[in-house]
Amino acid sequence: MFDTMTLTKATAGFCGAFLVFLLGKWVAEELYHVEAHGEASYVIEVADAGAASDEPEVDFATLMAEADVDKGSKVFRKCSACHKVDGTDATGPHLDGVVGRDIASIGGFSYSGALVGLEGAWTPEELNEFLTKPSAYASGTTMSFAGLKKVGDRVDLIAYLESLGN
Repeated sequence: MFDTMTLTKATAGFCGAFLVFLLGKWVAEELYHVEAHGEASYVIEVADAGAASDEPEVDFATLMAEADVDKGSKVFRKCSACHKVDGTDATGPHLDGVVGRDIASIGGFSYSGALVGLEGAWTPEELNEFLTKPSAYASGTTMSFAGLKKVGDRVDLIAYLESLGN
């Protein structure tokens, strides 16, 4: 029927396959596990399904009154790759004094045509609209930032920029 060698080979094959299965699961878990406390390093933006929100709508002035400047300075880290707040321009124009400043008004900075074509000033409300999704606010802008989805992040950032003054 079966000799010892055949039984040993079959058992070793089964144990080896089982070991590969367990190790593969462990490696996959280590590679693809997202920590509950960390922030995702890469986020894929998807279109909103249009589902109605159960949250009551709060007016923008109330949100601005409750904004946290310290949290806004942390949100600004997302902007700091292209923008400075010390009066010097980088890839993007400096943002100190941006609240209340005319749109595309920094002399010597080469704005995209989409922003040059806009009139008015960067009011908190206008900044909120722009920061939601820059490409939707100013179609054709060269600013590649996807936007800030959370209204709390936007108002905190605007409050931080407003605190910097002119």
